[in-house]
Amino acid sequence: MFNLDPVRILMALPAVLIGLSFHEFAHAFASDRLGDPTPRNQGRLTLSPLPHIDIIGLILIALAGFGWAKPVQVNTSYYKNPKRDDIIVSLAGPFMNLVLAFVFTVLFKVAIDFNASSYTGGGLYDIILNMLYYAIQINIMLFVFNLIPIPPLDGFHVLSNVISARGYRLIYTLQQYGSIILILIVVTPVSRYIISPPIKFLLNGMLSLMGIV
Repeated sequence: MFNLDPVRILMALPAVLIGLSFHEFAHAFASDRLGDPTPRNQGRLTLSPLPHIDIIGLILIALAGFGWAKPVQVNTSYYKNPKRDDIIVSLAGPFMNLVLAFVFTVLFKVAIDFNASSYTGGGLYDIILNMLYYAIQINIMLFVFNLIPIPPLDGFHVLSNVISARGYRLIYTLQQYGSIILILIVVTPVSRYIISPPIKFLLNGMLSLMGIV
């Protein structure tokens, strides 16, 4: 499950920092635009990684491929439509990662075409290609992982806003045991069955869209 290859970790680290920072910035920006000054007041309306990084989540995503950043705090009482607006804010982060994955896929395609036309290769060029590929993978992972309906992930906020009052027991159970469930998903092979299939589907889909086989 854990990949301790230092070269892979170093090449993936820039993509991790970009993916996490843009993810949390998207939450902060959406909440700010919907009238909530909390993220701005707490210094989260920035693309700088420093206010967003959770050290444990950063280490996990570098070693295991799954992790998280420091959640952006919001105050839903500022929203005109609290349930709807909280869903918008919750989805802003994952969909920012999906957009980033597409952008990096385009750059990956440009880099491949550049190599084909100039016959370059090896050394720095291969490093750049690997970094772009990791950036695609990591941002797709962040998109999929954060949509899992387990606290404190974004998918749970969406679920808690759309589920009926009858689902209170489910929400309460997830709140009680969410951290344990999340750890089990990250450190056990269960992630291969829950997270890996949609990640591979989206990755292959984006590469195919750009004509990359």
